[in-house]
Amino acid sequence: MATVLVASNRGPVSYVLDEDGSLTSRRGGGGLVSGLSAVSDDDAQESLWVCAALGEGDREAVRRGIAEPGVRMLDIPPDVYADAYNGIANSVLWFLHHHLYDIAREPVFDAEFRRRWESYRAYNRAFAEALAAEADQGAAVLVQDYHLALVPWMLRELRPDLRIGHFTHTPWVSSEYLRMVPDDIVEELLWGMLGADELGFHTWGWASLFIGCCSQRDDATGMAQGVRPSGDPWHGVTYRRHGSAKGRTRVRAFPLGVDGDELRALAYRPEVDERVALLREEVGDRQTIVRVDRTELSKNILRGLLAYRELLTVHPEWRDRVVHLASAYPSRQDLESYRAYTASVVELAEEINTEFGTPGWTPVLVSVEDDFTRSLAAYRIADVALVNPVRDGMNLVAKEIPVVSEAGCALVLSTGAGAHRELGTDALTVNPFDVSETAEALHTALSMPPSERSDRTKRLAAAATALPPQRWFLAQLEALRGS
Repeated sequence: MATVLVASNRGPVSYVLDEDGSLTSRRGGGGLVSGLSAVSDDDAQESLWVCAALGEGDREAVRRGIAEPGVRMLDIPPDVYADAYNGIANSVLWFLHHHLYDIAREPVFDAEFRRRWESYRAYNRAFAEALAAEADQGAAVLVQDYHLALVPWMLRELRPDLRIGHFTHTPWVSSEYLRMVPDDIVEELLWGMLGADELGFHTWGWASLFIGCCSQRDDATGMAQGVRPSGDPWHGVTYRRHGSAKGRTRVRAFPLGVDGDELRALAYRPEVDERVALLREEVGDRQTIVRVDRTELSKNILRGLLAYRELLTVHPEWRDRVVHLASAYPSRQDLESYRAYTASVVELAEEINTEFGTPGWTPVLVSVEDDFTRSLAAYRIADVALVNPVRDGMNLVAKEIPVVSEAGCALVLSTGAGAHRELGTDALTVNPFDVSETAEALHTALSMPPSERSDRTKRLAAAATALPPQRWFLAQLEALRGS
């Protein structure tokens, strides 16, 4: 039985089914992996990661009884998984939390939505039952993200002895936007979250929105107003359901940072050095504006390109003196809206190059390949970092570039990024929808004296590394056990 458990859609390991029928495992990284490793180093504790089998290789590993130590994969029926993951988590909850709907056309809550919600409920139930079966008495369970929003209450009903935490890596939807959703679904979503002892968000802004959604549900739902006791560094929600005793869910902010030492070690490997040399050859002696994103609708890549085009139009002195290195890695290409967005990014970059480019200068060097080595190389030569999401839980790119940039970089950062709460003082702040303001911020950033740029970068890097992944995970575990 495990004393510390993590639950997430994607686990720390995946399997590939080779042509000869053998299975090859691939180990992942990140804050959860390093955090759980730190827990596992204590021989007095047993840890377990519960995750979904994502592909045929994973499913075959489950069928053969193959598993990494400390990992349990759930072979959820493919049709149920597809409805839960793409039909609800990525097409409904993600769009809600990021305020992405084209309101004239979406959302549509019909019988098909209800069918998919049943799959989402079944998917969450599978996790809750697996955690209940594997957890030792009084174990700590840390559930991750919007894919598993219903797990806390389901698990609470199965195992009231457990300490349950849930962390949301996205923003949280505003109460006004959430009103589009049918009342019974909202109730189930909020109560699912309130099954946890501790709820974590990247910022107090997102935490406050969650409490606001609970506060709007009035006394008929059994939810009381959100409260913040004087002198206590946390928000709380008191609730009562179906005549049960009162309970309390603490809502806290844990702003995830980056591991500076690990990131710099990765960025200065020989293969990255080689890519830096190639990029410098392409860029020449010009300044660079760097962005690295998935082609996720909330990342606002198109408005960033429009701002760059306006920069070259309004400030022609920057023509042939700057190159925009844009890494836009395809995301969720099984959804038509994402495929169309990726195509639009490429098309707009080509238009800018056609309008302003010369035989010796390509204004935009765009990459739509998932190339981590190129991203690190671009970080190192960044003079300006452009991070302008419409709405983002944190955005670690805003924290990573200042840590790695060789000569120091000016950060242009939108108010929509969770990272703005920590980095806004030393960044150039922009409204993510204001293309002209963003263009002027790029001009200011490119014109910034090297000494000022260097000083800002040092402060940005210090803030970015304040709560690295391992400490971020362990801080949540400590809060859960102490709540």
